[in-house]
Amino acid sequence: MDRPLDPAFLKEQLTKRYVRLGVIVAAVAALLFWIPGWISPSVSKNRIRTAKVETGPMAATISAAGTVVPEFEQVISSPLDTRVLRILRTAGTTIQIGQPIIELDVSEAKLALARLNEQLALKENRQAQLRIDLDKTLNDLRSELQIKKLRIDYLQTKVEQEEKLFQIGGSSKEQVRQSKLELEIAYLEFAQLENSIANTQQSLQNQLEGVTLETKITRGERDEAARQLELAATKADRDGVLTWVVPQEGVTIGKGEMLAKIADLNAFRVEATVSDVHASRLAAGLPVNVKIDDETNLAGTIASVLPAIQNGIVTFLVALEDKTSPRLRANLRVDVYVVTAAKEKTLRVKRGPFVTGEGEHEVFVIRDGAAVRTPVRIGLVGFDYFEVMAGLQEGEEVIISDMRDFIHMKEVKIRK
Repeated sequence: MDRPLDPAFLKEQLTKRYVRLGVIVAAVAALLFWIPGWISPSVSKNRIRTAKVETGPMAATISAAGTVVPEFEQVISSPLDTRVLRILRTAGTTIQIGQPIIELDVSEAKLALARLNEQLALKENRQAQLRIDLDKTLNDLRSELQIKKLRIDYLQTKVEQEEKLFQIGGSSKEQVRQSKLELEIAYLEFAQLENSIANTQQSLQNQLEGVTLETKITRGERDEAARQLELAATKADRDGVLTWVVPQEGVTIGKGEMLAKIADLNAFRVEATVSDVHASRLAAGLPVNVKIDDETNLAGTIASVLPAIQNGIVTFLVALEDKTSPRLRANLRVDVYVVTAAKEKTLRVKRGPFVTGEGEHEVFVIRDGAAVRTPVRIGLVGFDYFEVMAGLQEGEEVIISDMRDFIHMKEVKIRK
């Protein structure tokens, strides 16, 4: 039979239950109080870079990728379809003007030139013969015309004499009529001969002009063949360094294919590329800053902008003020900054990855030992600085390191 529990025991159990519940509540309260402090975002001061907002000059730039190339470079191409017989000089060799680089097979080119010389000689002979024939024919016809003219003069005199004789009864009317008829016939023959001379002269002149044109064309073909044969000697037309040459003897080369490159490695320029979104802002004459390394920057200007856009890329050439700088090397990769606008005095802050360019951004400003997220508006984007249009005051310290991991936080503690 069950016995009732002792009231003292029940009271003791209830007290223990309240104590445990109180401990749990206290623990939860403590956690709620301390956990926010433990998980509050922070960043070490040693892991960030900062810069102060200041007033100074500002230049807007477009960033581009560049490659240093020789200012003068000669590309020697094959003037004809041929074969490489011998490579006379290798890449890297210093070469002087007039020195041959490659020996090409020009046997067919020589035969073609000989045939053209023969054709030209034949046409020049024909041209000369036609000119002689023209002069002879015209001289004969003009002599005949002169004879006709003399006959007209004679018949005119005869008509006058017959008319006078007729008046005194020494000639008949029929004789007068016959004399006038002969004169009229002489005039017709004279006019006919004049027309014949004009037609003959025009015909012979057309033949001569046709042969002259053929001769001119053949002479042009001969001169071009001779020029190509001369170019096939592959001689350098300037002093320089042979930077590339066809690598193998015996290979077949097509007309227009590159045989060698000669560069003047004493002077350089920069070939730069940039997205076509900046195409409208590029123009010849704009100032350029070329960054060789962290210590060397060279000034220059845009010499020309290539009109063609390929795969969304615009190419432009930069003329350097110090094109003979010892820091320049062929094919050296450089950073190019094109200056598109400038201001004498404005708020600015050092450039860094904390913003991506002009427009509205949120940055972290150090205030009372914490980084406070602050909206700002960036204007000009320069080589070293961003222009601050709104949101910051002169003297404020801004974190210029990449803070994307904290951009959702209103405030970040700075640990020492």
